Amino acid sequence: MARRFGAEGIGLCRTEHMFFEGDRIDTVRQMIMVSGAYQRLTAALGKVNADLERLKGDAEKVAALEAERAALEAELEAPARLFKGALEALLPMQRVDFVGIFEAMDGLPVTIRLLDPPLHEFLPHTDEEIEALAGKLSLPVADVRARVMALREHNPMLGHRGCRLGIAYPEITEMQARAIFEAAVEVTRRGITVLPEVMVPLVGDVNELRAQESIIRRVADEVQQATGVTLTYLVGTMIELPRAALTADKIATVAEFFSFGTNDLTQTTFGFSRDDAGTFLPMYVERKILADDPFQVLDREGVGELLRIGAQKGRAARPTLKVGICGEHGGEPSSVAFCHELGFDYVSCSPYRVPIARLAAAQAALRQRSQ
Repeated sequence: MARRFGAEGIGLCRTEHMFFEGDRIDTVRQMIMVSGAYQRLTAALGKVNADLERLKGDAEKVAALEAERAALEAELEAPARLFKGALEALLPMQRVDFVGIFEAMDGLPVTIRLLDPPLHEFLPHTDEEIEALAGKLSLPVADVRARVMALREHNPMLGHRGCRLGIAYPEITEMQARAIFEAAVEVTRRGITVLPEVMVPLVGDVNELRAQESIIRRVADEVQQATGVTLTYLVGTMIELPRAALTADKIATVAEFFSFGTNDLTQTTFGFSRDDAGTFLPMYVERKILADDPFQVLDREGVGELLRIGAQKGRAARPTLKVGICGEHGGEPSSVAFCHELGFDYVSCSPYRVPIARLAAAQAALRQRSQ
């Protein structure tokens, strides 16, 4: 559909949507149910191993630590098997999806966002759903309910989501990267041109991006060496936090592209919840406190200034940086015109808004030529 409307690539492939299809959600839920124990025990084991390295000369302490390590390894065995088993089951599912996307977009760039939503969004919430999941996973209902409660957050949009998930569970990033690159190899061997762009979401500090980028590039190297196929790909990030825009020069030392996520950037700049602002934003517009709803028309003075700063600082650090926006604003004419003024490379929007975005971009280019 998007290609028929004239789209020249995919600006945002939301990988989490793939997890809700068919029986995949049960595999995801298995992973989530054991992820807490897996993370806790893995961290504890890492600390013990570090202590063993540090205390090599103390025989008594080493003996105690070795006993603790053995106990932790035994306790970790079951959650590790279930956690990694779920990821191994998800890998071919994601790979098949990416193969289909790369086939459809032959020769055009595909920006793939790694897992973004908080984990609780994948879990059941009603008593009936919790009981059904407990039966499928052969777990006590109380354990499932406790895990659901443990993952609840007071402000999930600013909580444990985005790159924070990949940092807490690097195995998830590794699985998704492997699915992307193995799919890219498969279609490349059939003569299809593949241009994947792997996007790390919700980065606020360059060290977050650096941690995820190292995993992505390691997996890419492993897949290319194992298959003998050389791939062309980019690693970048979605700029959706004010701090990311203000430190864009540092982030661009790692990122090869920026996609400004203007939906979340508007939320975090104004301090407005997109889900709740409908109760007062119409009044703001009616009383002319704001000229427009900033979730529909890009706020040039505030959010737009962050786009300007981010693009300028990013390109100062990396002149070849690819820059665009992703969100509702990508299909709104005045917002598209503003992005053209800033020298952005592309805008991304929903398929049905592609014709509007293309027309707005053409009009902006003509206006610039006539000046």
